[in-house]
Amino acid sequence: MNATPTLEARTRKGSHTRDAILARAMDMASVDGLGGLTIGTLAEALEMSKSGLFAHFGSKEELQLATIQAARGFFAQEVMVPGLNAKKGLPRLCSVISAWLDYAEREVFRGGCFFTAVAAEFDSRPGPVKDAVAACMQEWVDALARLLREAKELGELDRKAPADQLAWEFNSLAMGANSAYQLQRDTVVFTYARRAIRDRLKVFAAPGARIPL
Repeated sequence: MNATPTLEARTRKGSHTRDAILARAMDMASVDGLGGLTIGTLAEALEMSKSGLFAHFGSKEELQLATIQAARGFFAQEVMVPGLNAKKGLPRLCSVISAWLDYAEREVFRGGCFFTAVAAEFDSRPGPVKDAVAACMQEWVDALARLLREAKELGELDRKAPADQLAWEFNSLAMGANSAYQLQRDTVVFTYARRAIRDRLKVFAAPGARIPL
């Protein structure tokens, strides 16, 4: 499995490439929120001129939207790509969920999961930034639902298993674990999330089906 570059590597690889700039922007937003991410604060953190950043992003909103899309791609590489290497059905579903919880627990970003942080920040603020965050979050929940349906089609989960509801529940448990860890600094919350998700899958699992979570 090929590991994706760390944030530190991205910010080191050439002083001010777009990827390096967005890597720092994602990390800052995970702590200070997208609202606190400005051309000025980012330029200061990168020790570069505002005019240099304007060459990449013409406005604060453009910077915020670019950061969201960068975080979407980073999440895919950290969670979806390794998770989808597993066998179809419950192994793949559990692999993706495990990758998500591992990603949150090891704090790829200083503030934990980028999308958990910015979803809470923008959930009541209408506009393009909220729409972009909501689209990314829905894409993730939809991916979980597809994996659940795949497990149903393979006979590993009961046909009556509510894929959309379970996807919503699993996402809520994972986001809750991330938020609790950021507040309490106790990794046991990730164990709780795994156990809760595993228990829900057991309700609908076919006899003899293994739940590798």
